[in-house]
Amino acid sequence: MVDTAPRTKQQPAAAAPANAASEASDRPKVDVEALGRQLLGTWADIRLEARERAAQPEYQRIEGQSMAEHRERVLAQLQLLVDSGAVHRAFPKELGGMDDHGGNIAAFEELVVADPSLQIKSGVQWGLFGAAVLHLGTKSHHERFLPKIMSLEVPGAFAMTETGHGSDVASIATTATYDEATQEFVIDTPFRGAWKDYLGNAALHGKDAVVFAQLITKGVNHGVHAFYIHLRDDEGEFLPGVGGEDDGLKGGLNGIDNGRLHFTGVRIPRDYLLNRYGDVAADGTYSSPIQSPGRRFFTMLGTLVQGRVSLDGASTAAAAMALTIAITYATQRRQFTGASETEEEVLLDYGRHQRRLIPRLATVYAQTFAHDEFLVKFDAVFSGKAASDEDREDLETIAAALKPLSTWHALDTLQEAREACGGAGFLAENRIVGLRQDLDVYVTFEGDNNVLLQLVAKRLLTDYSKQFKGAGFGALARYAVGQTAEKAFHGSGLRRLGQNLADFGSTARSVSGLRDEKAQHDLLTDRVETMIAEIAGRLNGARKLPKADAAAVFNRNQNELIEAARAHAELLQWEAFTRGLERTADAGTKQVLTWVRDLFGLGLIEKHLEWYLIHGRLSPQRAQSVTAYIDRLIERLRPYALDLVNAFGYTDEHLRAKIASGAEQERQDEARAYFEAQRASGTAPVHEKTLAKKGKKK
Repeated sequence: MVDTAPRTKQQPAAAAPANAASEASDRPKVDVEALGRQLLGTWADIRLEARERAAQPEYQRIEGQSMAEHRERVLAQLQLLVDSGAVHRAFPKELGGMDDHGGNIAAFEELVVADPSLQIKSGVQWGLFGAAVLHLGTKSHHERFLPKIMSLEVPGAFAMTETGHGSDVASIATTATYDEATQEFVIDTPFRGAWKDYLGNAALHGKDAVVFAQLITKGVNHGVHAFYIHLRDDEGEFLPGVGGEDDGLKGGLNGIDNGRLHFTGVRIPRDYLLNRYGDVAADGTYSSPIQSPGRRFFTMLGTLVQGRVSLDGASTAAAAMALTIAITYATQRRQFTGASETEEEVLLDYGRHQRRLIPRLATVYAQTFAHDEFLVKFDAVFSGKAASDEDREDLETIAAALKPLSTWHALDTLQEAREACGGAGFLAENRIVGLRQDLDVYVTFEGDNNVLLQLVAKRLLTDYSKQFKGAGFGALARYAVGQTAEKAFHGSGLRRLGQNLADFGSTARSVSGLRDEKAQHDLLTDRVETMIAEIAGRLNGARKLPKADAAAVFNRNQNELIEAARAHAELLQWEAFTRGLERTADAGTKQVLTWVRDLFGLGLIEKHLEWYLIHGRLSPQRAQSVTAYIDRLIERLRPYALDLVNAFGYTDEHLRAKIASGAEQERQDEARAYFEAQRASGTAPVHEKTLAKKGKKK
């Protein structure tokens, strides 16, 4: 198993103040091994097994390969995964799987450590193509198609996205028209914008595909359904009516053969419709267990939510690796003699460097705890333990909330880590730029982030409106009075006045109110609830307007809707972090994690400080103390930075970054020894400035 203990050669002693020894004895200590186990989450052993695999060179990316070489290497790696039994965990036991949905995603996410291209291509094969057959098909489809998909005998594509319709799946233009005479569906992409695009496995390797199209029978369009289609023959040539193109070189993930597909009069048997949620009889009659077309559509798409789950986890892992590299380097690399005549300072002892990296580390911790809870929820839904419509809707909302935040944060962290490592961070050998390129598209994979957050906002508005569904005049009147009182209390400055009186001009008193767990939760929750209430008030009555006018009202509030959803997702992360704290047994570790959680929570408040001031939630003095206390927390966490990144458990074989391997420490030690020997021997040349100073004294 991969050792999650600290990597001792990556923990040099940093420059410290003279009183550091006495202070260190009073500091809480982090149990790195226990914390590492906690961060691995519910499927810890499965993650460790997957990381052990990711540490093996045959699964890893070779920097500098051509696109063609990289594509063939990743395809061969998929076969290695099959041969090692690593990819069948989520499939049915009767087909050789384990029916373990959460464990499957946990293992799959860890492939990002080896090569994001491997993670995504395996996700296309088994998490999208295979999963579509599993979750949208029925037993006959499972028996007919899944064994060859599982064994990689049939590589496949997941053909949903179209050139003209990305996130708006309901409006795709590909059609599947039923022909009663032959009992076949005829698949067509009627114009260029209807071509299926950006599809992994489509350019070269895909033999079959699950294609999403508008199902039309007896002149009626029953909406988007999934169909199984053969693409290529055994020689790799397109079958009649099927065509396509290679997407070519991309900004990243070039180990995946993304391409386009189009169909002209392609006929498939009636039973190639994946008919779990909608079927067509021989005479063309359509039937479905879900009568509402809208609910049927969202149910079908909801079965494929695992892509968003895995992107949330993989993005969190990539950010954790970047911070491990950057923080390790920052405790070894020395620059400028700020506090000594002879000794240069390590980068992480500079306040600005701490500000760049440690708050981002706090966010990764919040994401890690939130992701594990998310994965537990996913497993409960897909195992059938909690599979009600409400459970599925909750899962889809959580997915749409967390995936945007983690993918955006991964890009932000990778960029900041790259810059924090200077020129060394720009070298491919140190991994960060490659990860940054590969993860760029994660923000638009499985749904554009802004579109996903808009879905979250709509759910929040729906839940808000349900509070008053069927309410009588008295309940609404009481609510209106309450809202008026609330606005008067906050808007008139009464809340701020109360804070000023409580603070008595003391920054310490201001801070004490902010580091309280309940105070942080109240502030974060209040922002979400107030934003939703304000938006709901502005949208109230819009549904009674003509469609164009209603759309204009919604459009004017779209940005605030997305910000409210983002605030909701940030609250989910904070709450998950807090629950993780409650499960931390070691007292020293718990104290340090509490500081990390406070840094995350107060960082959110600082980011949105303008909102809290405008809405009267914080007095100017207390708002000022937010930044002051964040700076104190960062300084307090500085001695624990290495412990916190080492707890992620990544070894040198995982990171594969020379600047995090101890090489920088060796260079620094060599340089320090050289100059120290010069000074000791008296052979060091006298600096011109020293002579000038002596001359002035005379």
